[in-house]
Amino acid sequence: MSSAEFNTLLLSNADFLKPFAITLTKDAESAKDLYQETMFRALSNQEKYLAGTNIRAWLYTIMRNIFINNYRRKSKQHLCFDNSTNDFLLNTQQVIIGNQAESGLRIKDIQVSVHNLPVIFKKPFILYLDGFKYFEIAEILEEPLGTIKSRIHFARKMLKAQVTRF
Repeated sequence: MSSAEFNTLLLSNADFLKPFAITLTKDAESAKDLYQETMFRALSNQEKYLAGTNIRAWLYTIMRNIFINNYRRKSKQHLCFDNSTNDFLLNTQQVIIGNQAESGLRIKDIQVSVHNLPVIFKKPFILYLDGFKYFEIAEILEEPLGTIKSRIHFARKMLKAQVTRF
């Protein structure tokens, strides 16, 4: 599918996204931002769209995933309200000086746990830690993408069981 055909198809189906964005965000300005981000992602990932598939469903999925990711990101931010006259929002995620010896031991425990993973899980997990994307790991190891994703998932699960938080 050419870029011109894709752009025409995208624009002809874009109006259906606006009500969905408002439904998700419950705010007109946030809905505009979500709509714009969805259109940007659709255009930047044009090569991932398979001709003949339902473009509306594809666009709805992109929008829903962006909304969910933004929601999760915002829920992790800890803000507290300062009741002073200036009404500032303060970020409570301030740097705390930790015990270097204790954190060094934790890092060693994690490294030992990663080293003790079975080889089929260790290779993709280490590549993932090194910053490779799932599809890059799949190409390097010559495995299907789904296999790589599940192996990294199971490696994380094993590490969580082995490494205690406190």
